Amino acid sequence: MYDYHIHTAHSDDCISDMEEMILSACDKGFREIAITDHIDLEYPDKNIPFLLDFPAYHKALEYCQSKYKDRIKIVKGIEVGIQDFVSKENSDLVRAYPYDFVIGSIHAAEGKDLSTGVYYEGKTAFECYRDFYSYTYKCLKEYKDYSVLGHINIVARYNEFIPPEPVEQNEYLDLVEDILRLVIEDGKGIEVNTSCFRYKTPQMYPSVEMLALYKKLKGEIITIGSDAHSPEHIGYEFKYAIDVLESLGFKYLATYEQQRPKMNKISEFWS
Repeated sequence: MYDYHIHTAHSDDCISDMEEMILSACDKGFREIAITDHIDLEYPDKNIPFLLDFPAYHKALEYCQSKYKDRIKIVKGIEVGIQDFVSKENSDLVRAYPYDFVIGSIHAAEGKDLSTGVYYEGKTAFECYRDFYSYTYKCLKEYKDYSVLGHINIVARYNEFIPPEPVEQNEYLDLVEDILRLVIEDGKGIEVNTSCFRYKTPQMYPSVEMLALYKKLKGEIITIGSDAHSPEHIGYEFKYAIDVLESLGFKYLATYEQQRPKMNKISEFWS
C-alpha cells in the first residue's frame, strides 16, 4: 500500500511530527509514502504563510529515509501552491532540490484565498465554478513543474460559500475537460485525494464524473493520497476510492521516483 499525500509539522497547517506520521504508516502496513509538505508562495492569508524551511525539510526527509529504510520507502515530495504570478518562482524552488514527486495544487485563485470565502464574493454559483476552472487552466498552460494535479475540484470543499443556486457538473465539465486534456498532453497525472470524505464534501476529489472523463480521454496516471495532517488519517477511505477507480475501469496507480511514474496494478494494492 502507498499513500502519496502526507503532511508533517514542516507544513504551516500541521503539527504532526514527521516520524510520528511515518510510524503510523508503518503500523498500518504501508510500504511506501510520499511526504508532501506545503510551499505556497504569496498565499493571501498572512496568518498561514505556507512557507517552507527547505534545508530543514530535506534534512528531515533524508534522515527518515535512512532511519526507516528497512520498514518503509519514503518518497521526497512537496505540494506546490500554483498561482499564475509565481510560476517562475515555483519552478526555481522545485528544481533546487531532488524531489521525487510534486503535487501541483491550487489553494488560491486570482490572488484570493479559497478557504475563507473571499474568492466567491460577488459571484453566482456558476461563476464560482467557471472562474475557478478557467483560472486552473490558465495556470497550467504556463506552469509545468509538477507530477500530478492535486484535488482538482477543491472548490467544492468550500460549497458553504457558494450561492445555493442549482448548478449541474455538466454545465462546467467542458472546462474540466480542457484541464484534463492539458494534463494528459503534458505527461502529467491527477490524484485521488480522500480528504473529501473527512471534509464531507459533496463530490469526491476528483468527482466520479471527472474521473470517468479522465478515463475516456485516455488518462492513465493517477496517484492516491489521504492529504493526512494527523496520523489517524493516513490511508483514510482508500478502500472506497479504489473500488470507485476499479468500477470505472482503471487498472493502475502510479508511484514516483525522480519524478518518473511507475505504474502499479490496482489489483495488487493491498498485497
